[in-house]
Amino acid sequence: MLNGTVENIAKNTLIYSFVLSQPFALYAGAYPIIQNKTLLEAEHLEYGDHGESVRILQYKLNELSYYEDRIDGELGVLTEHALKKFQRDHDITISGQADKETIIALIEVEIERHIKRLENLSDSVYPGQRSEDVKIVQESLQYFGYYEGEIDGIYGPLTKKAVELAEEKHDIDFLDEAPQQSLNTLYTSEIQQTAQASVQPKEKSTIKNVSVTANSSSFIQTAYAYVGTPYVWGGTSPSGFDCSGFLQYVHSVHGVTIPRTVSDIWNFGSPVNSLSVGDLVFFETYKPGPSHAGIYVGNGQFIHAGLDGVEVSNMGDAYWQQRYLGAKRIAG
Repeated sequence: MLNGTVENIAKNTLIYSFVLSQPFALYAGAYPIIQNKTLLEAEHLEYGDHGESVRILQYKLNELSYYEDRIDGELGVLTEHALKKFQRDHDITISGQADKETIIALIEVEIERHIKRLENLSDSVYPGQRSEDVKIVQESLQYFGYYEGEIDGIYGPLTKKAVELAEEKHDIDFLDEAPQQSLNTLYTSEIQQTAQASVQPKEKSTIKNVSVTANSSSFIQTAYAYVGTPYVWGGTSPSGFDCSGFLQYVHSVHGVTIPRTVSDIWNFGSPVNSLSVGDLVFFETYKPGPSHAGIYVGNGQFIHAGLDGVEVSNMGDAYWQQRYLGAKRIAG
């Protein structure tokens, strides 16, 4: 269920056409895939807007304890205030508007909440049990698309099937040990879907032969060696990297120590006027300032740990071109 885009998942669900024809109240907590798709397609909501997207926005803010008023589909003062509280807590520009950055952050926080619920309840539910804990597990499994039954708190055949399906899909044991690394895998899968649904798809850049200097060749070769390594939130090793973890690891292989975060690496490096192979290139993505970075490999390309894993991308692609901040050089 997690191996496709939000749209493909929704359209392959038997109840897809039924859901789209029903009032929001009938599926507010039951069909998050469609909720997320609808909200992402809205792209920008502000004071005075109304409709289904605003209802979903209010519902999510309510679930995260930011909004306590009636879910009426009207983005008024109280909804605007809830958005500002959420933005303040998550270091997003406080505007009271649901821009794309805020919407993606809202979905990410919601995903993380469900992951933590599964982790915390991993040892407290079992087949045949009737409890509030089972209900919470059903809600979270339903959020990820595995449980399609009633949220009744009964660990029956449908709940068991959902657990087994999730375990099989991700090679994990949710409700026995629920190892954190495995839950991170599920978290990453959901974040990838969110990102894929939020931007126009682009063709992956092919890796071209590039000419490199003697000083940079081994460094670039090290970076290329990890192409295909999966993206892992907070990852700093060949089992999984985030963008700054990848940069830090490749530099460490060559005896160079750099800071852990993108913003600190930006401040640590020296500005360059003309790009050379091995320089670090920085982009402004999900928040103001440098928030993503990679290694320049020549021919207008850079290697980085993106949401699809370590890959080579083209700086000329519209997405990267619009977000490029500059380059820095690390003294080796």
